Amino acid sequence: MKSATIPRSRRSPWARWLVPSALIFVSLIPVIFGTARLNQLAGGAAVTAENGRFFDSPIPVLIHIPAVIVYSLLGAFQFVPSLRRGKRGRPSWHRVAGRVLVPAGLLVALSGLWMAVFYDLPPSDGVILLILRLVFGSAMVVSIVLGFLAVRRRDFVRHSAWMARAYAIGIAAGTQALVSIPWLLLVGPADVLTRAVLLGASWVLNLAVAEYFIHRRSQGSARPSRPPGRPVEPQAAASL
Repeated sequence: MKSATIPRSRRSPWARWLVPSALIFVSLIPVIFGTARLNQLAGGAAVTAENGRFFDSPIPVLIHIPAVIVYSLLGAFQFVPSLRRGKRGRPSWHRVAGRVLVPAGLLVALSGLWMAVFYDLPPSDGVILLILRLVFGSAMVVSIVLGFLAVRRRDFVRHSAWMARAYAIGIAAGTQALVSIPWLLLVGPADVLTRAVLLGASWVLNLAVAEYFIHRRSQGSARPSRPPGRPVEPQAAASL
């Protein structure tokens, strides 16, 4: 019985864009809110208890938001298979974009860690959420560094896995909005503990999805390229 799995080469071009399109959609949420925050800072909006820390120390947030926009939107295109292949003698789009994404991702994580540590804790947050931000922010830094070291060793499998984990953490703000907004509409404002649980669950959910695709890809790369028991053609054997 033949497998019902459609080979990647025969998949519709639209199917290849499903994952990047979903990632762009999720990324648009922090992009929109981040742009609104930048407009507040640039336009001299009224200072409130909610945004006062950004006006008191604007540099970290002015670094964080543009880096998030670049990292989340540009990073989504790294999951387009056709962009991974470069022409002979020329680096692929994937490789060129990666040179932008590594520093952008580090700026996202490090500026986020700085704000978590040095900004005053908002009333809606708490110690648990602070700890979660420190854990996942640090995990993002480690993932990017390990992914960079892996590609320097030309270990592309581990490079892809670590970069996927870093990206999953980096775009969690979009997932957090998708999780928190229904709660707000159906239940009402979340208390400090509930907010920490919702945001923490979003990070975990993103990483779980990333691990699922990492596992699927590792299984696909481990499959034999020819049916078991089929002899190797002479021309193929000569090229091995």
